[in-house]
Amino acid sequence: MTEAVVWLVPLILVLVPLYALWRRVDVYAVFCQGAAEGIGLLLNILPFILGMLVALEVFAASGAMDILLGCMSPLAAYLGLPAEIIPLGLLRSLSGSGALSLTSQLIVEYGADSFIGRLAATMQGSTDTTLYVLTVYFGAVGVVRQRHALAVGLLADLAAFAAAFVLCKS
Repeated sequence: MTEAVVWLVPLILVLVPLYALWRRVDVYAVFCQGAAEGIGLLLNILPFILGMLVALEVFAASGAMDILLGCMSPLAAYLGLPAEIIPLGLLRSLSGSGALSLTSQLIVEYGADSFIGRLAATMQGSTDTTLYVLTVYFGAVGVVRQRHALAVGLLADLAAFAAAFVLCKS
């Protein structure tokens, strides 16, 4: 079964253009049209992505992140949550690459089989970059009234973090 799955994507990549050629579709022209639409989409969402990245950098450079971590450390200690994992909990909703980098650092420092390593990996795999998703997807389709999407997304992240903690603790 595994061999069939390995060949599935290359098979699709060959069969779809062959089917298009059989149907007399100008594959290259359609590909170029799709690429042009992709560039247009990029230009539409670029301001949203830039705004989010600038806001994140300002938040971190202003020292607000350090203040927030300082405020959360006593609660984390009370709950039995390692202080080293708090930055990952905050960063994961904001930046996928930043969270992956932090997860890698935690695993290298504490080991993949340690509680911190398992918790970091589980948190990394069970959540999404909520602010990035809202910025890119809502910006791409022009949604301006996001209503409760941010609150629901962050609550889902919090639930995933709590579940990761409970699962890794046992």
